[in-house]
Amino acid sequence: MRARLTIAALAATVASVFVAAPPAHADTGIHVSGTEIVEADGTPLIMRGTSHAHTWYPTQTSSFAGIKSLGANAVRVVLSGGRWSANSAADVANVVSLCKQNKLICVLENHDTTGYGEQAGAYTLDQAVNYWISVKSALEGQEDYVIVNIGNEPIGNNAVTPDWTTATAGAIKRMREAGFDHALMVDAPNWGQDWRFAMRDNAKTVFAADPDRNTIFSIHMYGVFDTAAEVTDYLQAFQTAGLPLVIGEFGFNHSDGDPDEDTIMSQAQARGVGYFGWSWSGNGGGVEYLDQVTNFNVNALTPWGQRLFNGPNGIAQTAVEAKIYGGGGGPDTEAPTRPGKPAASAVTSTGATLTWTASTDNRAVTGYDVYRGTTKLGSSATNSLALTGLTPETAYTVHVVARDAAGNVSDASETTSFTTTSTPPSDCAATYKLVNSWPGGFQGEVTVKCAAAVNSWKTTLTYPAGVKVTQNWSSTLSASGTAFTFSNAAWNGSVPAGGSTTFGFIASWTGTGAPPAPVIS
Repeated sequence: MRARLTIAALAATVASVFVAAPPAHADTGIHVSGTEIVEADGTPLIMRGTSHAHTWYPTQTSSFAGIKSLGANAVRVVLSGGRWSANSAADVANVVSLCKQNKLICVLENHDTTGYGEQAGAYTLDQAVNYWISVKSALEGQEDYVIVNIGNEPIGNNAVTPDWTTATAGAIKRMREAGFDHALMVDAPNWGQDWRFAMRDNAKTVFAADPDRNTIFSIHMYGVFDTAAEVTDYLQAFQTAGLPLVIGEFGFNHSDGDPDEDTIMSQAQARGVGYFGWSWSGNGGGVEYLDQVTNFNVNALTPWGQRLFNGPNGIAQTAVEAKIYGGGGGPDTEAPTRPGKPAASAVTSTGATLTWTASTDNRAVTGYDVYRGTTKLGSSATNSLALTGLTPETAYTVHVVARDAAGNVSDASETTSFTTTSTPPSDCAATYKLVNSWPGGFQGEVTVKCAAAVNSWKTTLTYPAGVKVTQNWSSTLSASGTAFTFSNAAWNGSVPAGGSTTFGFIASWTGTGAPPAPVIS
C-alpha cells in the first residue's frame, strides 16, 4: 500500500497561464486529441475503473473479471520493478492478456517511484524507465489496449526533491527513444496531489517534450481536494490549457482529509474526464477503508465500492466499453441477456436469499430487479438478493430481470417458488460479545438463551453505517442495509427450556477505535 503524509491545504487558486497545446500526432493505438483521449480510429475513450494492487497480490487474477462485471471499462494495475517483488515481462504479458480477455483498457503503473525524496526506498523516474525497458517485449504491439503510467506519485512533499518538470520530461524522452509508441501517463508530484501546482503550471512544457505529443496527465484527489471549488478549478485549468487529464486515483476519505468524491465524479462525468478509484482490495497501513470489496470478493462490496460502482455518476452508470472491444459508438440499444433461474435459500418467516446466474451486456449490466408478479420485491447490483419484509407462511413465486445504464431491460428469468416459514417464538433473548477487533474489522459472538423449548430462533443485529458482516457460522444470515438477521442453522434450531446456543461472525467496518455494539432485536 502506498504511503501518504498529511498535506497542507490547497493553495489559493491562481489564474491559468496555459495556452492551447498543439494537436496530438501519435499514429498508433490510444492517443491524445486536444483534451480528449481517443482510440486509434478517433473514438473518445473516457476511462472508468479502479486500481488493482497486482504486485502485492499476484494470485488474485480473478479480480480482472470481477472489476469488469461491475461495469468498468479500464483498470489501473500496480506493478513493481524491484522495490517490491518485481513483475517480470512474462507476468506483465499475462496481466495484459487478462485485461484483454475481460475487455478492459489496461493502465500499467510502476509503483516503485511513490514518494521519492521523502519515502525510503523509493525509485527515481529514470529507474522506472529502466523497468519499462526491461519488460518492453510484453508491451510491443499492445498500443490499442495499454497505457503506460511511468511512475506512481513520483515525488513527495519535500522541497529538496528533484524538479518534477525536468524529471518527467526526461523520462518521457527516454521512453520514446526506447521505442515506446504507447500513450504515456505521468503523475503529479506532492504524492500525486499537486498542491504546489508544479504539474498544473508546467504541463505544457512536459507535453511539448514528448515528440509524439501523446502524454496524459494524472492527478490524485484525496484530502487536498476536499471542496467543490478545488476540484472544479483544477479540472478547468487543464481544459483551458487544452491538455488531457485523468483522475488517476481518488477515494471517499483519507488520513489527510475528506475528498469531495461527489464533485469529483460529477465533474468528471460532465467534462468527459476519466477516473480510477483507489482501490479494489487489499489495502493496509490504516487505510483499509479504501477497499472496494472485502477480501477480493466481488459479491462483498464495501460502502466505498457501492458508491464508486453503483452510485450517481459511478462506473456502472457512466462507463462505455472501448470500441476496440466492440463497445463505443452510438446509443446503447442492446438489452442484457436473460438472467438465470433464481434459487432460494435461507428461507425464514420474513425473508429469503435469492441467487441466479448473472446476465451479460454489450456494455455493462448495472443491476437486477426481483418481482413477484408485477410487484417489485427488491433490487441488487449483483446476482444475489436477500429479501426481507416477507409475510410468514406465504408462498412466493418470483422472477428476475436485468438492466443496463441506458435503461434497457432483459427478458424475465424463469420463475422459482418458495414458502416462508412460521413466525419463530419470542421466548429467546440474545446477548452480544466482542471477541476481537483489528483495523477495519472485528469478530462478534452472540448467545441465544431460551426460556421455553423452541425448534427455531432468530435475532437481528442493527449497526450504524459502515459495518458489513462478511462471514458467519452456526447461523443463517440475511441482511437489509445495516440490519443483519441471524436465524438458526439446520442443526441448532432446537433449544431446550433454559438452554442456549451460540453463533459468531466477522464484520468489516470503516471506523476507528472500538467497533460499535449492535442494537439487538
